[in-house]
Amino acid sequence: MRKYHRPDLVLLGAILALLGIGFIMVYSSSAVRGFIQFDDPYHYLKMEIMWVTMGLVAMFFSMWVDLRWLRQFAKPALFLAIALLIAVKIPGIGRKVNGADRWIGLGPLSIQPSEVIKLSMVLMMSHLLAFDPHKIESFRKGVLPILGLLGVIAGLIMLQPDLGTTLVIAATTFFMLIAAGARVSHLLALAGTGLGLVVAAIAAAPYRMRRIFAFLDPWADPLGNGYQTIQSLLALGPGGLFGLGLGQSRQKFLYLPENHTDFIFAMIGEELGFIGATLIILLFFLFAWRGFRVAMRAPDAFTGFLAVGLTAMVSIQAMINMGVVSGVLPVTGITLPFISYGGTSLVFTMLGVGVLLNISKEVR
Repeated sequence: MRKYHRPDLVLLGAILALLGIGFIMVYSSSAVRGFIQFDDPYHYLKMEIMWVTMGLVAMFFSMWVDLRWLRQFAKPALFLAIALLIAVKIPGIGRKVNGADRWIGLGPLSIQPSEVIKLSMVLMMSHLLAFDPHKIESFRKGVLPILGLLGVIAGLIMLQPDLGTTLVIAATTFFMLIAAGARVSHLLALAGTGLGLVVAAIAAAPYRMRRIFAFLDPWADPLGNGYQTIQSLLALGPGGLFGLGLGQSRQKFLYLPENHTDFIFAMIGEELGFIGATLIILLFFLFAWRGFRVAMRAPDAFTGFLAVGLTAMVSIQAMINMGVVSGVLPVTGITLPFISYGGTSLVFTMLGVGVLLNISKEVR
């Protein structure tokens, strides 16, 4: 008989703190854009209220769902997510935005199937790894089936195309295989193969090659491929130690594209300075520490792998996003968990961390 306790309050506090900061920064960074596009500076704030409310409902629902039932839902959830990934390429169902087929239209709203597949993949991998833990020692019986599943999902996501989400899923899979005790030789082979595929994917798409060149020297093309990186650095630099002040950003006057979504961390650095940016980083470190702590103390293998996957998924995505914004990594379209403007990403992230909090209730 399992004993249930209150959820990890430190983990919950880190999540709510990040969500609260994100709520404030979405309004601060999007007011000008909302006024120009919709004649309403509160447009994105109103939408964010809706997405945050949906996210909180999803989190509290998954905090109390029976985890044994959740495991039974692993296969149907994965098949549904794959079907949605296929549906984005069907005319009349998929919705193209900025040249990418990543959304399915639902009236005025849209969902992003790649966010659904991230959670489904973690759930399915947790089920497979816990079903027979000793299989992971065999490459053919343990590692290869997981790589095959990863290959199918990565292929479908790359058709959209979406390299950022593919990297998050691949890195999360790698962390879960480490947690399962996969052999070092298998992991090294997996890492080498993955690196080769990333290089091939970049080389096969001219726009990705241009992003790599822009990453190496953004000032070589300041009004083209290097523009976003330069504007992001121009936001972070003037922020200094304490920032220009909340609402005092200059880059939000349509200089920095995606300033309320993928590049909202640059707005934090500009308005709240080094201290504000450091606070965000520390909160994500706190999230990762408590999440992996829950994983190590989980009552069974399935919930342990699930906690590892959910914690790694959020943490890796945050690191990639902040690396892109600070110019450490090439530009790729990926949001900052909890903080970027809402949508499917926020709702499904909250759904996932609700499961993590659910697992923490079974940890003394």
